[in-house]
Amino acid sequence: MKKVLVIAGPTASGKSSFAVTAAQRFGGEIISGDSIQVYRGMNIGSGKVTPEETCGIPHHLIDILNPKEPYSVSDFQKAARNAIEQIDFPIICGGTGLYLKACLYDYDFEEEVQEADDSDLEELDNETLYGMLAETDPESAEKIHPNNRRRVIRALQIQRRTGRVKSAIEASQKHEPVYDFFIAGCTMERSVLYERINARVESMFDAGLEDEVRGLLAAGVTFADPAMKGIGYREFEPYFNGDCTLDEVKAEIQKHSRNYAKRQYTWLNHQMPVHWFAVSDPAEREGMLETIRQWKESEPNG
Repeated sequence: MKKVLVIAGPTASGKSSFAVTAAQRFGGEIISGDSIQVYRGMNIGSGKVTPEETCGIPHHLIDILNPKEPYSVSDFQKAARNAIEQIDFPIICGGTGLYLKACLYDYDFEEEVQEADDSDLEELDNETLYGMLAETDPESAEKIHPNNRRRVIRALQIQRRTGRVKSAIEASQKHEPVYDFFIAGCTMERSVLYERINARVESMFDAGLEDEVRGLLAAGVTFADPAMKGIGYREFEPYFNGDCTLDEVKAEIQKHSRNYAKRQYTWLNHQMPVHWFAVSDPAEREGMLETIRQWKESEPNG
């Protein structure tokens, strides 16, 4: 069973820097587990590593799509697993929890056949769609908010394409690891993290985030496109509609980023076997690198 190192943690916790350090120390290459960094031209708002920040370490699954193309968890699973097979020591760096879990465990997304025509679903309102799901797959409906239109449609699509409901497919999967993985979780005091998030957003605006979004819109990207649903981009829609100020956009991005960091902590703590360490503490940082070395040199599981 192949060894895969995962660097996880909330936004602005220093994952990218630590991943580069680990790659330098152990001869690894980095696979981005971010759902927005795959898009070309979305650099500042997504916190994409700069060429200088990579320190020459190869980074995969960055700048592989244009912003109007969809990118799902199953797309990531396929692309990440393909990259893992090509890399001697793969290091996944990212905070999109479901992406990590789908890659590391035996989640099966083969039911997502792209040829199917589901245009009729798009014409229905949220209440009707949710009613259809509640009637045919009540277990899945309990886990999805009625207004989460994308997930409701996805569950209905799975029914159409497989003849099986989503909850039954999930129940049939063992959710066992497909790799011998180790998850190093970057953490710090919550108040310090929130200060870092606020400062990071300030630096994004100083670096030209508004111009980046303006350029995307000029190139034909819209706020309805999947790429623009990410934090750091979607908050600009009322600004470009003339409904709020730039300072209000900044405050919203900071607030949404802090809330997202809190959700990331909760999700990782409940869903993944994370080994947390204080990334800003030199002793703990070095201690984690030593733990990773010992794991890397141990006999693989499986």
